[in-house]
Amino acid sequence: MKIIILGAGQVGSSIAKHLEKENNDISVVDIDNKLLTELQLDMDIRTVHGHASHPSVLIRAGAADADMVVALTSSDEVNMVACQVCYSLFNTPTKIARIREAEYANHPEMFEHEHVPIDFHISPEQLVTKHIHGLIEYEGALQVMEFAQGRAQLVTIEVVKNGPLLDQQLREFHRILPEGADARVAALFRDGKAIEPIGDTVLRLGDLVFILAAKKHIRKIMEAWHKTTSPNYKIMIAGGGHVGFNLAKALEQDHSVKVIEYGKERSAHIAEELNKALVIRGDCTSENILREENIAGTDIFCALTNDDHSNLLSALLAKKLGANKVIMLINKTNYSELIEKDTIDIVISPQHITIGGILAHVRGDFTARVHSLLDGAAEALEIKVAGDSATSHVIGHKIKNLVLPAGCTIGGIIRDGEVLMAHQEEVIKNADHLIIFVTNTRNVNDLKILFEVDASYL
Repeated sequence: MKIIILGAGQVGSSIAKHLEKENNDISVVDIDNKLLTELQLDMDIRTVHGHASHPSVLIRAGAADADMVVALTSSDEVNMVACQVCYSLFNTPTKIARIREAEYANHPEMFEHEHVPIDFHISPEQLVTKHIHGLIEYEGALQVMEFAQGRAQLVTIEVVKNGPLLDQQLREFHRILPEGADARVAALFRDGKAIEPIGDTVLRLGDLVFILAAKKHIRKIMEAWHKTTSPNYKIMIAGGGHVGFNLAKALEQDHSVKVIEYGKERSAHIAEELNKALVIRGDCTSENILREENIAGTDIFCALTNDDHSNLLSALLAKKLGANKVIMLINKTNYSELIEKDTIDIVISPQHITIGGILAHVRGDFTARVHSLLDGAAEALEIKVAGDSATSHVIGHKIKNLVLPAGCTIGGIIRDGEVLMAHQEEVIKNADHLIIFVTNTRNVNDLKILFEVDASYL
């Protein structure tokens, strides 16, 4: 597939790396020559210097016969105009754009061909807000990922001191499951490396366990893992931007929420829009303000400003002053590398959350949902099965007889709206949605080939 990526920033470069591994013809456009040069040193791709929405630049990038354009510049307006140009001048089949501003994202009716011709638009702020909300609602989760329109969820849990399964064999996992709940350990990582999740594997301190279950069972599973749960949290949010405000809006009915916002106009605006949350105007990196607002009695502190430096300082300070759990947004990789293990509870990369949303659309009919995991080293995929026993390599076969690429594991099946655990004797059927864990993203293309349908199937 011939794909043009507009923007060579962190998201654009990461998407380019993913798609280049899958044997696509990639062109990247940016106004920063330095970024383009760095990309060419790492990948076999074509780069074009210039303004992403200019027709002449798009022509040089190969828009005349491109299959897809993915607009990921830092400007919503440039992304929208670029998609319009590709539609009007080149009739590009698929147009994907990152739309950050809620004023645009909240009006999906804009993104239709008779208006702004964008086939799929991705809102990083909405994705990040939903992600953090899931982490707060499920105590102890490091990640919460949804599949099949929310019917199934994959949660990441760390094996902790005094935890129920520390130094126990993995087969003991079913011992702690609530009555009537079915779940599966889809993957296990230790020191950043994948370990086969088999029954006699002994869980060690710090292991990351990926658990798949129907959404209706997840909360009880999390309560069993942690033994205790609180129905109401005291939450402090640093930053009243789009993410901080929307998170406060989502949480204020069930939790005690405070928002610290430095901007005078912004703090006044969100105070009017929020119903129960308390808005404090001030500097989230001020020790005095944090103490005055009882940071020591705070269950969860979320550093969600638009500035990595402020997020890092406020998160470290909040942890030092006694906040029970600290969640922090970090955009720059070099900042996250400075954080010592166990200093901050959860560090979130908006780029990796956004990448999963984009990849699901870029890969077309192959995937319905993609979640990027472990800094992009692994993925959790929802794959749509189509065809029949004559045109498909998987339909009619038992899971135990499928020859999956190395590092790929089927965790669950969504069939007729029901979530089934992927037991070895289960037979794959047409229209099944399979939830597959991929521990090495280089194998995604082999997985795609396995699930391809013969052209004779209509």
